[in-house]
Amino acid sequence: MAAPLTDSERRRQISVRGLAGLGDVAEVRRSFNRHLHFTLVKDRNVATPRDYFFALAHTVRDHLVGRWIRTQQHYYERDPKRIYYLSLEFYMGRTLQNTMVNLGLQNACDEAIYQLGLDLEELEEIEEDAGLGNGGLGRLAACFLDSMATLGLAAYGYGIRYEFGIFNQKIVNGWQVEEADDWLRYGNPWEKARPEYMLPVHFYGRVEHTPEGVRWLDTQVVLAMPYDTPVPGYRNNTVNTMRLWSAKAPNDFKLHDFNVGGYIEAVLDRNLAENISRVLYPNDNSQREREAETQAEGEAGSMHWEPDVGLDPRSPGSRPGPKFFEGKELRLKQEYFVVAATLQDIIRRFKSSKFGCRDPVRTCFETFPDKVAIQLNDTHPALAIPELMRILVDVEKVDWDKAWEITKKTCAYTNHTVLPEALERWPVSMFENLLPRHLEIIYAINQRHLDHVAALFPGDVDRLRRMSVIEEGDCKRINMAHLCVIGSHVVNGVARIHSEIVKQSVFKDFYELEPEKFQNKTNGITPRRWLLLCNPGLADTIVEKIGEGFLTDLSQLKKLLPLVDDEALIRDVAKVKQENKLKFSAFLEKEYKVKINPSSMFDVHVKRIHEYKRQLLNCLHIITLYNRIKKDPAKAFVPRTIMIGGKAAPGYHMAKMIIKLVTSIGNVVNHDPVVGDRLKVIFLENYRVSLAEKVIPAADLSQQISTAGTEASGTGNMKFMLNGALTIGTMDGANVEMAEEAGTENLFIFGMRVEDVEALDQKGYNAREYYERLPELRQALDQISSGFFSPKDPHCFRDVVNMLLNHDRFKVFADYEAYVACQAQVDQLYRNPREWTKKVIRNIACSGKFSSDRTITEYARDIWGVEPSDLQIPPPNLPRD
Repeated sequence: MAAPLTDSERRRQISVRGLAGLGDVAEVRRSFNRHLHFTLVKDRNVATPRDYFFALAHTVRDHLVGRWIRTQQHYYERDPKRIYYLSLEFYMGRTLQNTMVNLGLQNACDEAIYQLGLDLEELEEIEEDAGLGNGGLGRLAACFLDSMATLGLAAYGYGIRYEFGIFNQKIVNGWQVEEADDWLRYGNPWEKARPEYMLPVHFYGRVEHTPEGVRWLDTQVVLAMPYDTPVPGYRNNTVNTMRLWSAKAPNDFKLHDFNVGGYIEAVLDRNLAENISRVLYPNDNSQREREAETQAEGEAGSMHWEPDVGLDPRSPGSRPGPKFFEGKELRLKQEYFVVAATLQDIIRRFKSSKFGCRDPVRTCFETFPDKVAIQLNDTHPALAIPELMRILVDVEKVDWDKAWEITKKTCAYTNHTVLPEALERWPVSMFENLLPRHLEIIYAINQRHLDHVAALFPGDVDRLRRMSVIEEGDCKRINMAHLCVIGSHVVNGVARIHSEIVKQSVFKDFYELEPEKFQNKTNGITPRRWLLLCNPGLADTIVEKIGEGFLTDLSQLKKLLPLVDDEALIRDVAKVKQENKLKFSAFLEKEYKVKINPSSMFDVHVKRIHEYKRQLLNCLHIITLYNRIKKDPAKAFVPRTIMIGGKAAPGYHMAKMIIKLVTSIGNVVNHDPVVGDRLKVIFLENYRVSLAEKVIPAADLSQQISTAGTEASGTGNMKFMLNGALTIGTMDGANVEMAEEAGTENLFIFGMRVEDVEALDQKGYNAREYYERLPELRQALDQISSGFFSPKDPHCFRDVVNMLLNHDRFKVFADYEAYVACQAQVDQLYRNPREWTKKVIRNIACSGKFSSDRTITEYARDIWGVEPSDLQIPPPNLPRD
């Protein structure tokens, strides 16, 4: 089989990335050499590969800066309504290639670097991922920033500049081990510190009510230092800003608390303030408050940590100690820190609308919602609601009712999960200490809200209890989702099925009160990163057939539908997939020292490890396939390479056990000579954006197998669909809409629907029933239980077995039979490459709905009240109008 084309070889072919003009190439070379010699290497004689990367990054950044300045000038002149996307996570990945693609520089850079005797792909690999997010929620925010710039919206992303992003995952003896992600170790060429916009954020202190108004006094101040990163739109010269805040202690921090002898100690204590932006919390839809996790899973009986549980002592899978429950206050500090700094910035910009001007132009807040839209990405930035109220009422002296009207019209809330344990609930006692004024404001908001509900539903005490922002109990808590719903003018879910569950279940009472407030905005992905950047071969193939328009209007992929039987297209799409598989096989061989059969089906299941995402269902299928091969080795089996990847939250015991199980199954399967290359199981270590960009274009089968009604949307499912993988999945999240777009017959849909899950809950789920009835399931579970996959530690997986049999909230066994049968259909189709590829083309052709451009257009029109613009800002080398 021919070796895959490298990106450098592909550069010589016609490419949608644009042919490089000689002038561009010469200019890139000049700029590269200048940066290399004067900015970086200076006195050293020898440049390192990292020096080359930084020289190229600075060269590309030079092309951004003029456009960035011009874009901001353009916004100040037009004074449009500005969109502020508030998120505690922005999972950006790498920036170099994305910037080259969006500016149309990739070919010029590739040619220039080639002429200099270097390899562009090798330089791209040097860049650290900006892993400032856990998974879907943070990556969605990154796609949205790309789309907002591409659609010409005056938009800003606001978050935290974590010193350490999502941990790096190492697999040691099959166990996940976390390492700190020191992503800023070599510096970040894309950010610009803006100390002139540093702002104070207050904590602790006391509240004083005076005739002149309310004052928050004796607070501890932390400074928020902004770092700006440019966000380029696709080929439209618009460059928006992502502003991330870093915590800095003020120079007098704690110094007044000490006598002269305590000076050193006081200076060292600055770390306490600066810890706020030190590290990203690594929980993704797993319990955000660990008491709740232990309680919820303990009630279900799933936590049986005992001293002799048989875990590797180095594994954090053993029971977390008491220290684990510390640090919650730090998370609440992070949430207030980003909100307080951002709102000061928003109000400063609202008041002074001239470019470079700091003097207030506006003093009346009547027009605030006409000029400002704040989107809350989940409940993490919920404190924007009481903080905006505090500024309006206490600082700007707006009366309460007017301030509340302004706040509601300005804020909108996106809900990302229906799992009750993932909804944030903060102890009142913590608020009382950390944010005493905000607690008063939340109580006042809640009182008015409950008065309104009581007037509409007199005597319905139970409804008041359910709808209160304050949850009574042993520990009084603030329900942040309720605060978001009450304080926003729109609440949206992220897929149609999810938005229905939000209305009928999670916020049922609120929906009955204000049905017009609830909307759906199905998630999307940016086709620039998730097709053009990561799969240039497929992008080129599509361009040859239908032109380039789909890159900014993904619905144009529908033009491929009449070509489903086109033999040339079928051949080209299959060829691109095979090249991607060969390339990824070479990567796996290099990284994992494992020989892959590139003509095997690449069966991929990558996402955070969580019980609801049901990696365990996949494990049971792998064992079933293994047992079938062992039982009848002479039979012809469709060869599969099954890849599972994802990180487990460090305190999530069951998720860590799932990783250990996958690696243990792999150890047995991969070393069994009877199996050979018919079945391989690989755990993809340290799954992250840059690894996703490699594996997704190579995948044949995409696993999206959550229990119906648990996955809000998913976006990985969309990336696989766009890149020519077929989906095996449940009717959950956006899978439902994918099946609707492409036709159910073009996906492999199996298992219970939401109503079946509810019916099973009513009846009572009995896992043993399935275990007794299904011999292959019983055999697989018995093997896990007996230590077949863990011979050195036969009891290793007893927690997993116990959970599956006795308290599985996500009903793995109930879908096992349908899943295995559906996988047999997958095998059958894979045996017919032509029919398989025709289904692939249909899926690609029908994936247009799942562009984040479409999603953001809907947010803009239905929530923010702005219109996308296709206006091209003139590039820096041309005069402005």
